[in-house]
Amino acid sequence: MVPKAIDLVEKFGAFQERWSPKIVARLNDYEIKLAKLEGEFVWHSHADTDELFFVLDGELTIEFREGPVRVAAGQMLVVPRGVEHRPIARGLVQAMLIEPSGVINTGDAGGELTAEYDDSLA
Repeated sequence: MVPKAIDLVEKFGAFQERWSPKIVARLNDYEIKLAKLEGEFVWHSHADTDELFFVLDGELTIEFREGPVRVAAGQMLVVPRGVEHRPIARGLVQAMLIEPSGVINTGDAGGELTAEYDDSLA
């Protein structure tokens, strides 16, 4: 089987939901997810895994208890496991997330922003 290139513009065009990551590929035990982010997310942490945010379009601020970090288009940030954080997107942000299979977007916080598992774009 010959692998196919994944068109990220096409994949981002296939959904509108905010804070609801869509799996577009798998790499070993990791999932590559695309997400549209806008507004404020919940404070949360992931006890068992790091979390990678790669901003493709827009600008994302990730707040930590020690202060905020700005992540512009073309930049990425790894949030270490167990570190409490809160993403904030003042405008529309398109981001790629890389994390182990099965990671819940709201981590230990839960709540109404917890996304359903969605591999419809894979």
